[in-house]
Amino acid sequence: MATSEKQVMVVGIDDSEHSTYGLEWTLDHFFTPSLSSNSLFKLVVVHAKPSASSAVGFAGPGAGEILPFVESDLKKTAARVVEKAKEICTSKSVYIISASLQASDVIFEVVEGDARNVLCEAVDKHHASILVVGNHGYGAIKRAVLGSVSDYCAHHAHCTVMIVKRPKIKQCN
Repeated sequence: MATSEKQVMVVGIDDSEHSTYGLEWTLDHFFTPSLSSNSLFKLVVVHAKPSASSAVGFAGPGAGEILPFVESDLKKTAARVVEKAKEICTSKSVYIISASLQASDVIFEVVEGDARNVLCEAVDKHHASILVVGNHGYGAIKRAVLGSVSDYCAHHAHCTVMIVKRPKIKQCN
């Protein structure tokens, strides 16, 4: 049997519940334990860490003094997001910590920049065939003001983009 290179799937993560759901859904549907050794995909989990200057969003007296604190906080958030993603992958037997060089077909990356650009660049860097992003469920106005990572990626990524929507929870009255 000929050995073929596995396709790459990039999953964008942040610190939202929508992102967590998107990662869990992807693992459940593409990386189940029964498929883990025979999965068709290598998984690249990417977190876009905003730059401190973009997070602060202002310049002027005092801005330079705040930036180191903001940078430190952003690094802690990124580490927490990646650690949570590793825990999710481990709990679903997708990410196995081992001394072997090919312990797992999972890579975790933190890249500084705007999530829209970071994810599209990760697709190109890893030659991904699928990009998975969660959907925050913003309405049209919020999406227009904040910008939608999923909308941007759907139009600009050089691969198939799968937007995972978290089911709405029905409340009983």
